[in-house]
Amino acid sequence: MWKLNFRLRLNWVKLADRSETESPSSDQRYISCMTLKLAIVGGGPSAFYVASRLQKLLSTNPNFRVHVFDRLWSPHGLVRYGVAPDHPEVKNCTHKFDEAGTDTRLRFFGNVNVGESLSPVDHTVQLPLSSIFSKYSHVVFATGCTLPKLHADLPPSSNCVSALSLVHWYTQHPNAPPTPPPLDKLSHVSIIGNGNVSLDVARMLLTNVDVLSKYDVPQPVLDVLAQSTVKHVSIIGRRGPLEAAFTMKELREMINLSEASMVPLDSHILQPPEGLALTRQQTRVLQLLSKGSKNTFGTTKKTWSLDFYRSPIGLQHNHLSLGHTMVDPKTQRAVPTGETSTISTDLVVTSLGFHGEPSASYYDPGLGHLRTLNNRIITPHGHTLKNVYASGWASTGARGVLASTMMNAYDVADTIVNDYQNPSSELITEQVLNAEPSLDEIPEEVQKGIEERNVVQYPDWKRIDAEEIRRGEVLGKERERMHWDEARALLHHQA
Repeated sequence: MWKLNFRLRLNWVKLADRSETESPSSDQRYISCMTLKLAIVGGGPSAFYVASRLQKLLSTNPNFRVHVFDRLWSPHGLVRYGVAPDHPEVKNCTHKFDEAGTDTRLRFFGNVNVGESLSPVDHTVQLPLSSIFSKYSHVVFATGCTLPKLHADLPPSSNCVSALSLVHWYTQHPNAPPTPPPLDKLSHVSIIGNGNVSLDVARMLLTNVDVLSKYDVPQPVLDVLAQSTVKHVSIIGRRGPLEAAFTMKELREMINLSEASMVPLDSHILQPPEGLALTRQQTRVLQLLSKGSKNTFGTTKKTWSLDFYRSPIGLQHNHLSLGHTMVDPKTQRAVPTGETSTISTDLVVTSLGFHGEPSASYYDPGLGHLRTLNNRIITPHGHTLKNVYASGWASTGARGVLASTMMNAYDVADTIVNDYQNPSSELITEQVLNAEPSLDEIPEEVQKGIEERNVVQYPDWKRIDAEEIRRGEVLGKERERMHWDEARALLHHQA
């Protein structure tokens, strides 16, 4: 029987690889009779890219299903809760996600927290991992990296917050801080780190509310920004302009801010080391920084600066101590020069990257994310779990952009299909899943949550999505976001 199933799988794969214009003969119309029932833990871009790829690869397989679980009540993860509001073009990928989400072989279950640890979002339905393992033949962890990396010398306080907390605030994330930042009491903000998230935060603080109001910025956020007294944002990096983490697009947007200007950089900072061959990106960065901002420094009420070769060493009240650094030409790492300085600042924002949740199953503290080998989960004991995978930042760590996330997700999907078509016991040392689950059965905890109207499914989300867009149109903006209580009430009313 196993040999027959294997032959059926091989013939089905050959059929699936044919072009759509070909008309295979009846003796070639084989399909796999083996179940591939996949649970994806996490509902962000990686999850939907994996799902859409599998839907394409397994387009003729009637024994394929994918169920996506997310602790957030809405899908799309960082696309909804991480992309800067003034970058709506980045969110165009949601059209592809909608195609995957409305495929009858996929079901989305939002507001469901998978795992043994309690969710930071207090209204979620709890789903033990054991319930997933007993109901599915395959699992992908696409849980991302949801926690900010902290600086040892800058513990969180009223004067020091993570950039993630600000992003959560201005995107109305379910885990956002209970109170907004006191922007009406701030004049100077220092951001530690010079990646794209740092520039996103700086741009939000320096852009006129009238400009932001047409984008996907919740009205309560606009109200706080309208009262802001922030006049200067320092963006502090421990290395120089050649090593800066921001992209040209983000830098150009800062340079072209309509109501802010950049503090000119000392010319010696923009001089590359003698004999160093610059990349195209590095050359363009130096050229752009040499020209300075569109607005001449001194002509605007708001200003910003790129403070290179500085690393924080302490914060006392409103005084930020900085160690001066240089780049070691051999290691390209920042090393202290022995000099220090202090600046007065009202708020320090740390933007140093992200890591996974230490309480997550299969988390590797040394990596800061799940440990994988060729996309397959590796246990702390070095065992490879059969049909258990990780995708996106959960597997790679927090790096790359949406395009790299997509490519990684497609690779994971290809691995899943390859393992499905060519089962090999040589790669596997431990099995935790149900090899023959009921194809359309869902966990009891989720079914109960649906009955109690605490779980959001994809058709529910599309109704919420339409209502947010409608509310936005009334206000002349992209959309007006809803809180969980509003969204739940809407679904109850429409039921």
